[in-house]
Amino acid sequence: MADHMRHQPSVTTGLAGERPAADPPVSWRARLAIAAIGMLSFVGILTETSMTVDFPILIRSMHVPLTTVQWLTTGYLLLVTIVMGSTAYVLKRFNPRTLFFFALATSIIGSTICLTAPGFTILLAGRMLQAIATGISTPLMFQTIFTQVPVRKLGVYTGFAAVIISLAPALGPSYGGIMTSLWSWRAIFVGVLPLLALIGIAGALSVTGKAGGVGGQRFDIIGLAVLSCVFLGLLVTFNEAGQYGWLSPRFWIGLAICLVLAAIMVWHARHGSRRLFDYAILSNTMVRLRLFSYFGMQFINIGISIVFPLYVQDVLGGSAMTAGLMLLPGSLIGSFAAPFAGQAYDRSGLRRPITLSVTLMVLALSLLAGFAGSLTVILTGVFYTLLRIGFNIGFGITMSDASKYVAPRQKSDQNSLFSMMQQFAGSFGTAVTSAVIAAQGLHMPVGAATVSGSRIDFIILLVLALAIGVCVAASFRVQRRMQARG
Repeated sequence: MADHMRHQPSVTTGLAGERPAADPPVSWRARLAIAAIGMLSFVGILTETSMTVDFPILIRSMHVPLTTVQWLTTGYLLLVTIVMGSTAYVLKRFNPRTLFFFALATSIIGSTICLTAPGFTILLAGRMLQAIATGISTPLMFQTIFTQVPVRKLGVYTGFAAVIISLAPALGPSYGGIMTSLWSWRAIFVGVLPLLALIGIAGALSVTGKAGGVGGQRFDIIGLAVLSCVFLGLLVTFNEAGQYGWLSPRFWIGLAICLVLAAIMVWHARHGSRRLFDYAILSNTMVRLRLFSYFGMQFINIGISIVFPLYVQDVLGGSAMTAGLMLLPGSLIGSFAAPFAGQAYDRSGLRRPITLSVTLMVLALSLLAGFAGSLTVILTGVFYTLLRIGFNIGFGITMSDASKYVAPRQKSDQNSLFSMMQQFAGSFGTAVTSAVIAAQGLHMPVGAATVSGSRIDFIILLVLALAIGVCVAASFRVQRRMQARG
């Protein structure tokens, strides 16, 4: 996103020798609109991360296995992914006020359904409505910033948006643990309803604008449907592994079906008359390497946030509040590291911050794998802090650096593709890490299964972090070759 801003045109100047004209101030209505839409995204991300600490409680109270309860996160992130895949078209088709109130209504209805849900199926339905709201509100927030804020002030407002997105997952586990300890997991949704009411009032006073128009473009419903089937198929397939084991025919048949669907998706992307994105950006090696790194970092980030609450509650005997508070320092410290990483990237490029990022992630995951059988709450918190610092240093600048390798007209395609894959990485990370622990539970007691499964998860995530390191090193070689060719 930083590179997107660097490619914006400069402020118009007058005659030679004149100073650049001052940017007009951002109106109070625009500022309030950005805050309202941003807080709607904040609520969606907050409730999503809050629920992870309640998985053990929901497993016991609703009498469902881990492979089922993890769909509260997996299904949520999957639907956010699908909705974001459509926003490149939707933001041009509908005006901001209509989209805002649609997202607000689905968030309120979804939260109310979750609050009163008598069972798991109804709870999941409420979470899906909340996913629709988040999938619309997050890109709408950035769209509002880029259309209502002068170019020279974009940094301030996109920084504000980044704080919202990074602060919500930092506070989510602690908020979920505290509210659950005060009453029950339902209190998570009680707490956000008054906030949604205030967001609605602020949005009614401020959100305006007109749709840009689709210019005759038709929505690629077939492409979105096939893409959704691929994503859903992968999640269901790994869920089957958690329920029936990794050698189950269900798992391997599901994997084969996913490969067929992926082949159909590739064929449609190459030959279809309509496209969700300009897939030509993936022909650039640097973009592919950055996308893999970006995906892998988010996979690690969300995957580990599922493992830790299970470990703390099932193995260490801690409460949901303990699990949430354990993650809070690392989340907050990591969030504050991101702006410094951005400054370092602007000054000296990607090499130093991304090297530090990968090093910290590899170190943290190596320690977690080594201490998997003897972790304490304090050790877990320390290792998680190292991991979050590494993640936050590298995550944002990876997407920004990728934008240097696409044409200006492709910026929106690149941002949409990366945002969609970020959401799916979280969903897939949840599915894989929870399936590993659930599969171990088929052969041993809960505590032992959580320890054994967590160790395997830490090793999987460590291998992925090392693969990210290999991609980063490969990108440096590609850069040198590009520079040598001039």
